Amino acid sequence: MPTKLEEAQGLLEQKQRELMEIFEQNQKGGEYDFTPEQLDEIRARNAELEELGKRVDELREIDEIHQKTRQAIREANAPAHHLPLATEPVIAQPQRAKSLGELFTEHERYKNWTPGQDLFMQIQEWDAKTLMTTTAGFAPENLRIDRVIESAQRRPMIQSLIPQTTTSQGAIVYMEETTFTNAAAATAEGGTYPESALAYTERSDAVRKVSTLLPVTDEQLDDVPQIQSLINNRLTLMLMLAEESQILTGSGVAPNLTGFANKSGVQTQAKGADPTPDAIYKGMTKVRHTGFADVTGVVMHPNDWQDIRLLKDSNGNYIWGNPAEAGPERIWGVAVVQTIAQTENTALLGDFALFSELFRRKGIEIKVTDSHSTYFAEGKQAIRADLRVALAIYRAAAFCNVTGI
Repeated sequence: MPTKLEEAQGLLEQKQRELMEIFEQNQKGGEYDFTPEQLDEIRARNAELEELGKRVDELREIDEIHQKTRQAIREANAPAHHLPLATEPVIAQPQRAKSLGELFTEHERYKNWTPGQDLFMQIQEWDAKTLMTTTAGFAPENLRIDRVIESAQRRPMIQSLIPQTTTSQGAIVYMEETTFTNAAAATAEGGTYPESALAYTERSDAVRKVSTLLPVTDEQLDDVPQIQSLINNRLTLMLMLAEESQILTGSGVAPNLTGFANKSGVQTQAKGADPTPDAIYKGMTKVRHTGFADVTGVVMHPNDWQDIRLLKDSNGNYIWGNPAEAGPERIWGVAVVQTIAQTENTALLGDFALFSELFRRKGIEIKVTDSHSTYFAEGKQAIRADLRVALAIYRAAAFCNVTGI
């Protein structure tokens, strides 16, 4: 197995091309015609691609850790007047990350809160990727088991592909190189140097708000485990699902984010008469050829991935593996993320790791009041929650929508 990221990425692309050649050589009229031996070879190559893809992901993660470690060392070696004084060494103890619900109920403002008064707090330490598993929604059990069957909701998936950071600004402003004129050429002795040109354009992505309001009873707020569960599970999920939809399909018209589906400059590859795997590979080639980037993920609707997983050749043999096998969650060695938030019949692929970033202006902000509507007379409280986020797509050409799949 390769030990360097560049070497692994190059080998992955080589193996992808070799497999694509086998598909092209055996395609007739939009269908595949493989011999049993070729099917065995395809499955073996697909397994090899899966391992190589995982290796690329591992090396990319190791490289990110290395870069962060170097940055930490540089900060540690900063001049002494920038560092706090300490009288004795402090040994950091590992701590379990607290959930949003725990941060809410352990907050001083919540502990000192009196029902009837408005409650406001901002929680910065919240981790948006905290696993949500607990349940809530009613008074303590009375002659019933403590199991709650929650309504079926999708899981937010796209956020795991995109690097995330925090910002204190109302908009993310950066410079994009929009002119690259390379006049470099062989020059005779005493000859005039050919003049090249670079030009930059300022880009800005506004921080947008995602919010919701949830009514609860006074009794639920008094029950600490119940309110922790309610905030951890359903309230947070509501915000994350809305955020995911904005990331993928936001229109860009305020107050919406500009999602990948509506970002100007994102490339398009139509399926046409090609089988879907061929169309996706051609989209990946566009990302490499025009966007000069490496595809780190493919986002698909589950129905579209199903069509790929169930592909058969003209003899009725499954191409992506025997039904008795789990099969890869990858295509051409690249991880596939399935979510119904993605537009059906369109696959989004690109270099999410290097050319997109999610900026969080603040953690989830929570307000509680009984002055909404008739809540005071009904013994209810309104929990209002929101977050502010910006999506920066630095190089649109590093992404491609494969349509008509």
